[in-house]
Amino acid sequence: MTEYWLISAPGDKTCQQTWETLNNVTSKQNNLSVNYKFHIPDLKVGTLDQLVGLSDDLGKLDSFVEQCTRKVSAYLGEVLEDQRDKLQENLLANNTDLASYITRFQWDMAKYPIKQSLRNIADIISKQVGQIDADLKTKSSAYNNLKGNLQNLEKKQTGSLLTRNLADLVKKEHFILDSEYLTTLLVVVQKPHFSDWNTGYEKLTDMIVPRSSVLVFQDSDYGLFTITLFKKVVEEFKHHAREKKFMVRDFTYNEEELAAGKNEITKLVMDKKKQFGPLVRWLKVNFSECFCAWIHVKALRVFVESVLRYGLPVNFQAMLLHPNKKSSKRLRDVLNQLYGHLDSSAVQGSGHESVDIPGLGFGQAEYFPYVYYKINVDMMDTKI
Repeated sequence: MTEYWLISAPGDKTCQQTWETLNNVTSKQNNLSVNYKFHIPDLKVGTLDQLVGLSDDLGKLDSFVEQCTRKVSAYLGEVLEDQRDKLQENLLANNTDLASYITRFQWDMAKYPIKQSLRNIADIISKQVGQIDADLKTKSSAYNNLKGNLQNLEKKQTGSLLTRNLADLVKKEHFILDSEYLTTLLVVVQKPHFSDWNTGYEKLTDMIVPRSSVLVFQDSDYGLFTITLFKKVVEEFKHHAREKKFMVRDFTYNEEELAAGKNEITKLVMDKKKQFGPLVRWLKVNFSECFCAWIHVKALRVFVESVLRYGLPVNFQAMLLHPNKKSSKRLRDVLNQLYGHLDSSAVQGSGHESVDIPGLGFGQAEYFPYVYYKINVDMMDTKI
């Protein structure tokens, strides 16, 4: 399971006792979960009013940072294309896998100094992730444009004869060039109509050079034919060809332009290769930044909600539970037995009724007698 439960409960005589009680009942006796202490430093409490206001804002910040984290992960998967199976190994937080990062969580004092107010720490995270989100939009837009242009050109190299680029299929000797009166056209004919073309092209209009048609290329559906005629009858020829469902392609043989077209696709392939490495590195670094910021927001939320619920002085133990498969319901029951006395209304509601206490961020779908937040570290199947 990739789901973790981040909870807190008031300290008994000591916080260590709270931890041991939980660990005994859930892990040692019943094997319902694997548990870890979740270390939250001594943050500045501020006033009750500030905490109430901050509680709602942290809920919104939590959603925003998680969404950004998942966006970066999803885009990294997109950029890796046929190496997408390597996505998991590229999703690291602080150079370690996500499970290790949260189970051994250490507050980053350098990035989020605990001498600052809780509001300031939240603002630092909000600005940092907001900048990553903005940069992601710019970088993904530029890379997607490049990829789109390349895909369009590649489609033209391989699509149907009605739409594909003809430059690779024709040679100089197929064309009458530099003639004052004559010109060569390229005509696409459906395979079942080859005989109609061969017997009828000379009669479509006057001034067609007899036996001038050559089959240059064919695919499974169409053939590409040349035809030489006088320039003055080109429009009339096109009109009659359309009536017979023969498609005249607009094409002028120009060696410089054809070379430029080939160079363009080579240039785009090179540009994409050049941008791929730095973009993947940027996405890896900023995935780590976002994920670490997200877990710090969870820590802030646990701290704020614990103080609001359990009061001052600050005395609670934060714990991270990794429920065993198929044990979630039983684990929830055990936790309710353990902490039901903290808020009997939450137990009666089985944790599924929305209890709306303005400002305390309790209007969530799941409310329990203890502080609870879910963390899902599965970043692979992210739908944004």
